[in-house]
Order: sequence, then C-alpha cells, then structure tokens
Amino acid sequence: MITRYALFEGTVRPGQTEAFRAAVLAEILPVWRRFPGALAVHVTFSDDRDEGAPEFPLILAIDWPDRATVDAFLDHPIRKEGRAATEGVLSRFFTGRIHHHVTTAQSFEPI
Repeated sequence: MITRYALFEGTVRPGQTEAFRAAVLAEILPVWRRFPGALAVHVTFSDDRDEGAPEFPLILAIDWPDRATVDAFLDHPIRKEGRAATEGVLSRFFTGRIHHHVTTAQSFEPI
C-alpha cells in the first residue's frame, strides 16, 4: 500500500484553530473523499508537539493501492478542484507551505 502525505507546515492565525479545522472538514474533505482510487483519507490535526519541532497544524494522509493509482490521480481533473478548495481555506486561516511525501506503508500488530 502507498500512503501520500500532505504536510501543512506553518501556523493557523491566532484564535482561528477551531474555525480552520471546521473549514477543512466542511470545505476540503468532501473533495478529498472523492479522489478516484483512494482507499482511505486520514485528516489529522495537531494538538501538541515537541519543543522546537516545526508546526504542522494539519497532516493529510491518503492511502492508495499502488503507485500507478497515485500517478493516475495526480493527472486527474479533480486534483484542481482539491487545490482550489484547499487554497480557499488556507487563504483565510493558514500561513505556511505544503509539501508532499509518498511512502510505502507497512503495518504491524503490537506485541
């Protein structure tokens, strides 16, 4: 399985954390959930971090069956819709940058 992460590195405007989170879930998540071929969409909001660690108020992880499906998604028109929804929310609440990382996921049961 492939997981593609979008790391939202930066800050949410002071006093806007709850509004930011609500806007992500109401305005962007519906588009992310329609991405063709995606197996699961994980939206995580940061509650705490180590002292001195960079701030990631939002991390998006989307699971895909294989790299070919990821590549097909990257060329799909819905990606532009997702970018527009994301930019609409970020312009109101967020200062920073987004970077993506593609990983091969492995899961293990705890001992």
